Amino acid sequence: MKKTSRTILTSSTLTMRRSRFTPILATAAVLIAGSAQAQTDTRLVALINAYRAAPGDCEGARPAPVPGLTSNTALGRVRIGPGTFPESALERVGYHAAQVEIIYTRGAQEAAGVMDVIRQPYCRVLLNAAYSDIGASRQADEWTIVLARPLLAIALPDPGVVGRDILDAVNAARAVPRTCGERAFGAAQPLAWDDALGAAALAHSRDMAARRHMAHQGSDSSEVGTRATRAGYSWRLIGENIAAGQPTPREAVNGWIDSPGHCANLMNPGFTEMGAGYAISRARMPGFVYWTQVFGVRR
Repeated sequence: MKKTSRTILTSSTLTMRRSRFTPILATAAVLIAGSAQAQTDTRLVALINAYRAAPGDCEGARPAPVPGLTSNTALGRVRIGPGTFPESALERVGYHAAQVEIIYTRGAQEAAGVMDVIRQPYCRVLLNAAYSDIGASRQADEWTIVLARPLLAIALPDPGVVGRDILDAVNAARAVPRTCGERAFGAAQPLAWDDALGAAALAHSRDMAARRHMAHQGSDSSEVGTRATRAGYSWRLIGENIAAGQPTPREAVNGWIDSPGHCANLMNPGFTEMGAGYAISRARMPGFVYWTQVFGVRR
């Protein structure tokens, strides 16, 4: 049995000193999905929902029941296949996902047999209350189960307003001691907003949204130091956190706080100023948000 998954929410961090930089890139498993002729299996959906209603044992615990999943015909058309970009595969079947998990198994002849195989090793996935939709399909003895949460329409204020919201959240986080992974940080002085860093952050978010690709390197091969200089910021130390998929500034900041590398940038007492911005990729309706925050110390 093989499982592949993709959680769309992701982020990355980068810090630079003059002539030196160290990227810390988040990792994610890859969901390989495609479209093929397959039979939707309502029996398997019913068995999974029955399990969610009365979970029984899961990794030695007895979790509480969770709501049933809604059968989605589009998800039933998603199949595992080589060389397929996951977001595009989901879009082709008309489903815009904020989070998705695929379970693939072969060999069982009936839905009950599939349930016997996946119940224990995938109990946490099957009982995840974040998922609301499901598609289950088969080709001969190959079975694909897709659990997903749809991407909701995005409505955010002006980037300048959102940038200040991020600044406030970051300064609130810096106001108390914090452990970032294995590194302990004391409370740090609040950061000041800088328009040039805000412009650099906004430009990079727009670039990522236009490409639908999260990366520290811009489409022109620029790194954060080049972009900050281009925006008019003469820097001695520069850092950047990026993220994609979080629908609100608070969730973006919380994600950075929860990630050791991002948290270390955010808590770094050496930084004195910050700018931030976001952009929405409208190519991926109803929209997908790309976030950038840039930290700096002037020369």
